[in-house]
Amino acid sequence: MQKIVFVCLGNICRSPTAEAVVATKARARSQAILVDSAGTGDWHVGEPPYGPMQTAAARRGYDLSGLRARQVSAGDFEAFDVIVVMDEANQRAVETLRPQGNTTPVRLMMSYVPDIGVTAVPDPYYTRNFDEALDLIEVAAEGLLAVLDP
Repeated sequence: MQKIVFVCLGNICRSPTAEAVVATKARARSQAILVDSAGTGDWHVGEPPYGPMQTAAARRGYDLSGLRARQVSAGDFEAFDVIVVMDEANQRAVETLRPQGNTTPVRLMMSYVPDIGVTAVPDPYYTRNFDEALDLIEVAAEGLLAVLDP
């Protein structure tokens, strides 16, 4: 079973959405994976995903209501097979936590769709474009699941 953690800045928009989208799509494909999400910052620890993000996700059938924000830690490098980040800033922040000698891959979410010409999922907390974030996360989730063992 693959274990994946998704990471964004505050763990209230992009990463919990990626967690829910990938979990939902994996269940539909009968793929056994374990997913989680975290943020590089600690501002929202314990809080549910951002209301407008929950609303946008619910319109597409994804339930974020039970998720709670947490901060990424060095222990995630041991607990997960891959750490998937939403943008390059998240990637740099996560890499500062890497334990010496650890080889767990840290990949950009959009690297799972290299032909799209987009490297980051823009943060809808700032852009206010929740549907754009969902569009990108959905297409990247398909690419991610395609490379995992069935």
